[in-house]
Amino acid sequence: MKTRILVAAVGLPLLLVVLLVLPAIATGILVAAMSVLAVYELLFCTGLVKDIRLMAVSALMALFIGIWSSGQREWSAFLVALWLYFMVLFGLMIAAHTKLRFESVCVSAFAGVAIPLLLSSLTRILTLDYGKFYILVPLILSFGTDSAAYFVGRAFGRHKMAPIVSPKKSWEGVAGGVLGAVVLMLLYALVLDLAFGFTVQYGFAMLYGLLGSATCVLGDLTFSVIKRQAGIKDYGHLLPGHGGILDRFDSMTLVAPLAEALILMIPMLRM
Repeated sequence: MKTRILVAAVGLPLLLVVLLVLPAIATGILVAAMSVLAVYELLFCTGLVKDIRLMAVSALMALFIGIWSSGQREWSAFLVALWLYFMVLFGLMIAAHTKLRFESVCVSAFAGVAIPLLLSSLTRILTLDYGKFYILVPLILSFGTDSAAYFVGRAFGRHKMAPIVSPKKSWEGVAGGVLGAVVLMLLYALVLDLAFGFTVQYGFAMLYGLLGSATCVLGDLTFSVIKRQAGIKDYGHLLPGHGGILDRFDSMTLVAPLAEALILMIPMLRM
């Protein structure tokens, strides 16, 4: 537990520096690097895909999406890259049809396209109006829910939510995570109101917290199911006390695009 807290105490400020201080390209590079590591963890560490060629082209696609999201985001460039990526994937499958199964191609495509496209919502949020203020929303939703659920679950957890998929997750912890996300979002909204002069829709902030916490739980359980089916405990050991990139940012893959969609549809800030 001490290691987990120490890594978070060091890593979170560094993440905030990248998101809030450095230009958007830095976030794009960070997301691209995280996506490449996620491709490696999901394909190789799980043993779901062992073909080095599939991993290589999927890692390149993930790298492209991460960088593409930090620029002008010309959709023609994305569509060309996507076309080339699937041409290579299907070409490899045809060339090695006796050994390379379609299931492996599908898992590779999920790793190479879905994960980086979802995570790159972090970069796209930065480019929105008031992006430097909105970028903290997915962090509050994800890390706030995880942290509150972790500590409440350890202290009061009695009723297991999914004992096979995630033995330590309890309904009490989930309730604590929901409450924590809502409270933190309302506190953040209050700070933006009082300290920065924004007109804040507090009802929207509460909605962000409710939907975000539920999404966080779904993302966590989804990647836990993948681990159980693959027979592994963690996706990696990059972050001591947390595991790999997918162990720490599993919920972020769904929370970040949710936050982007909510900000676009029902923005909680007005100047």
